Amino acid sequence: MKASFVVPELAKWDVLTEAPELLVAPFFSDERPLKGVAGLADWRLCGRLSRLFSIQRVTGEFGETTLLPASRVGFAKLVLLGLGIAQEFNEERFCSAMRLIERVAAELGSQRIALALPGRGTGQIRARRAMELCRDDGALEGLEVLLIETLAGQKDMGDFMVKSR
Repeated sequence: MKASFVVPELAKWDVLTEAPELLVAPFFSDERPLKGVAGLADWRLCGRLSRLFSIQRVTGEFGETTLLPASRVGFAKLVLLGLGIAQEFNEERFCSAMRLIERVAAELGSQRIALALPGRGTGQIRARRAMELCRDDGALEGLEVLLIETLAGQKDMGDFMVKSR
């Protein structure tokens, strides 16, 4: 995985040069209001994601994927990725979600993606541990990834990436 970082702020996304085509927004089925990347996308899309949940077109069940246009968010495509119930999220589910992200990116022909790692937007998994699991599982190999992460998380992830070279 070739990784770069951006903070989870819409103003930063607006000035990205050569933004990836695909934005992946993981979220939990019991997460309301939406947080992290999904919450920012919902805000920018004037509550469209919240409306999809309210009419149960999107549930957040683990493994559920929903593809939407996302030009107002700064990316061509948005994939909502259901992570299931927050309390059931663990390292095994993290790895399964990462494999699903790989598959979806391949199916959409996307070599460059932007995402917040599953569970990071709500603190369900620590930044360093997420990177360890990605390395150990070989997640996102061959992809160019723009990680949407807080400054503190970027530091932890960056330190890990430098040490593991």
